[in-house]
Amino acid sequence: MSNRPPEDGNWWKSAVVYQVYPRSFLDSDGDGMGDLPGISARLDYLAKLGIDVLWLSPVYPSPQDDNGYDISDYQGIDPMFGSLADFDALVTGLHERGMKLVMDLVVNHSSDEHPWFVESRSGRDSPKRDWYWWRSARDGMAAGDPGAEPNNWGSFFSGSAWQLDTASGEYYLHLFSHKQPDLNWENPALRSAIYSMMRWWVDRGVDGFRMDVVNFISKDPALPEGHVLTGSSFGDGAPFYICGPRIHEFLAEMRREVFGGREGAFLTVGEMPGVTIDEAVLFTDPERGEVDMVFQFEHVQLDQGATKWDVHPLQLTDLKASLGRWQAGLADVGWNSLYWDNHDQPRVVSRFGDDGEFREQSAKMLATVLHLHRGTPYVYQGEELGMTNAPFARIGDFRDIESLNYYRTAIAGGAHVDDVLASLRQMGRDNARTPMQWDATTHAGFTSGTPWIAVNPNYVEINAEAALAAEGSVFHHYRRLIALRHEEPVVAHGDFTMLLARDPVVYAFTRRLADVELLVLGNFSAEPVTADVPSAAEWAAAQLLLGNYPPYDDAPALVLRPWEARVYRRQL
Repeated sequence: MSNRPPEDGNWWKSAVVYQVYPRSFLDSDGDGMGDLPGISARLDYLAKLGIDVLWLSPVYPSPQDDNGYDISDYQGIDPMFGSLADFDALVTGLHERGMKLVMDLVVNHSSDEHPWFVESRSGRDSPKRDWYWWRSARDGMAAGDPGAEPNNWGSFFSGSAWQLDTASGEYYLHLFSHKQPDLNWENPALRSAIYSMMRWWVDRGVDGFRMDVVNFISKDPALPEGHVLTGSSFGDGAPFYICGPRIHEFLAEMRREVFGGREGAFLTVGEMPGVTIDEAVLFTDPERGEVDMVFQFEHVQLDQGATKWDVHPLQLTDLKASLGRWQAGLADVGWNSLYWDNHDQPRVVSRFGDDGEFREQSAKMLATVLHLHRGTPYVYQGEELGMTNAPFARIGDFRDIESLNYYRTAIAGGAHVDDVLASLRQMGRDNARTPMQWDATTHAGFTSGTPWIAVNPNYVEINAEAALAAEGSVFHHYRRLIALRHEEPVVAHGDFTMLLARDPVVYAFTRRLADVELLVLGNFSAEPVTADVPSAAEWAAAQLLLGNYPPYDDAPALVLRPWEARVYRRQL
């Protein structure tokens, strides 16, 4: 039975995307690293879940400084993941099951081992020198002197955003790792090479791209000094590269050059840290021809202070205000992406739910609230099982460059080891990257070898085999949610109205299309609570479309049990 959405321009509005992090999904050859044949072996599992699109995190050749987000060859497959033949087999297997493939693409930066950069750094007169951002030391200072960097920008992965190339005596810009030099999109030859590469993948059967930090690709060519934030040694360059001066021009050009005149239903998603609602409307306005939807980060920064490592409890009213603004802002033009988890976020059931006594209930509630918003939902591998954060005991358990760099910097700055580890356990990206938990056998059925990162020890209880066998599992709740989006037009296309905006524990909203209206309720607490919504008695008598508890036999109307979710439907 095909899950393929209708082949029209808005097919992705009723679709659900599933993200696979290849190195952690399934290892087919026992080397401890997930691979493409492993993904192909589980396509029937994904089809059973009901997904429409597989988003594949990077599998290109890479030195793996940032787990593949540092690409050294845009037109190949890293041998650790398999071959181009394995990739073609995956595309074929997905299409045979009515699913699409979206490739992760990183074109804000490449690896410093990419031939483009190798050529660029070969000398100041290299024809590709201008494909990257090269600058001399500050006036009056010698290259290599403290503070001689061309400007004061900091890197997301700690330290300066500039790396000195001693051979040429100039610095290159890297907003992330020093092994991830930023590409200079001001150069038309670079842009042409990128578009040619993207066409090559589309010709191979790829159905679209999720583009990493793509709103960073246009930078103010003057590269001005950034404002130095309190407690930081570096300036904030964000105003000069987030949604920079030519970003809309570049994305419109990309769309024309890569997809113009092609038959088929494609999907383009822009990951855009710091994007505003007004900018997102422009990016996703179909009349402008830029991207179909954006990933924004506002809602996953609400439990953080000045940095992501400064963690404090989520206030539900803040979450409702944030998601509500985005629902309202893109109600008439544009489109939302809906997600809790991805390869960069900790597990949502540990973060915003209860990963102890009420793990299953809270995982289902969080899924229900998210999927019933207006937008395209994304499921990250293992989210549909209610996978949790991992109990990392020591810094040696971590693998992620961001976490390791933060640890070194924080300890050098005088922070206590226990405090730093506590923050890493809560917010570290490795929480999302522990292996997929397939069954209760050794290493959760992920590999017959030694996994590249330790499996969460709770795999004995939390695994796909057990979830598939239990009709009341988190997996089957996700399956029902996805089916509901496919079957009920109001879920994809209906209006959104937030209710109880100031209630600290109940998340409530309605969706309406023509004469069909849904009420969605979620209890973000471990205590029973009454959802005091308008027309409560009428709603209590309406059809209960979906819930995460058995229906009450005899109880007051709209009293929600701990972490309970309900979806009611009525005909107006």
